[in-house]
Amino acid sequence: MDIGILGNRESWYVADLTRAGSSYGHRCVRLDFRSLLVVERCAGGDRPKIASVLAVDRESEPPDHIPTGVRDLSTLEAVIVRTMPPGSLEQVVFRMDMLARLESAGVHIINPPKAIECAVDKYLATSKLAAAGLPVPPTMVCQDAEGAMEAFEALGGDVVVKPLFGAEGRGIVRVSDPDLAFRTFRTLERIQAVLYVQQFVEHEGFDIRVMVLDGAIVGAMKRRSPADFRTNVARSAVGESHELTEAEADLALRAAKATGATFAGIDLLYDRAGRCYVLEVNAVPGWRAFTRVTDIDVADRVMRWLAN
Repeated sequence: MDIGILGNRESWYVADLTRAGSSYGHRCVRLDFRSLLVVERCAGGDRPKIASVLAVDRESEPPDHIPTGVRDLSTLEAVIVRTMPPGSLEQVVFRMDMLARLESAGVHIINPPKAIECAVDKYLATSKLAAAGLPVPPTMVCQDAEGAMEAFEALGGDVVVKPLFGAEGRGIVRVSDPDLAFRTFRTLERIQAVLYVQQFVEHEGFDIRVMVLDGAIVGAMKRRSPADFRTNVARSAVGESHELTEAEADLALRAAKATGATFAGIDLLYDRAGRCYVLEVNAVPGWRAFTRVTDIDVADRVMRWLAN
């Protein structure tokens, strides 16, 4: 198979997928979101082209032709999304539209554009999980400081404020002081942020990351962080292999299904009373630490699945 991997230059994940793919005869090529362009032609039998720009000399090319030095992505059999570079709202929306256009051309996208859109948007993901009957921490989302203060009080005066878009625990803060809460909310309001306010879940210092692929459990690890309420390995949490219970596996599979993710990392968190919540669905899950503690070759699983 010819497989494109949308990933950063020097990415460990691109290298790991390429390594695993070679054992199944897959030919992998790294792609960069910022070098993608779309050329739409009028209906006339030719399939519209979606290309990744490799080298462009725009001055020597007529405007109605694809520039030289491009790869036609519609010739690929699959594209694996491993990154979403920072960009404006327009750029992010266009990238998702482009993936959807590529999907309509018959290329298998992992994860599907709709699943990535859902997982990258914390409110949308939370709403999908709640609508599917999955346990999520009480959450209120609004657009001004006054509404956020009402949420702060309603949620018990101890909350976690999260950026709507974000990963690896970046930008997440715990607020339990009313004055600090007001200043935090007012600052976010001034930059026109959406205020995602979630009740803080008192926990035992760990969460569970479950890896799911095509409706099946790949494995799980427990992430411990004694010094920080955020249990991301990227924030110095320590991972260890974890054997899932049937209930945990069920929650993870239902969460992946609710968001439409084929390949996902599901985060589960227990409160001190033993209630288990679904915190997040990651549609571009990392597995470097996961592989280290579980001895599961995730890249091999993904490439074997594609081969089959």
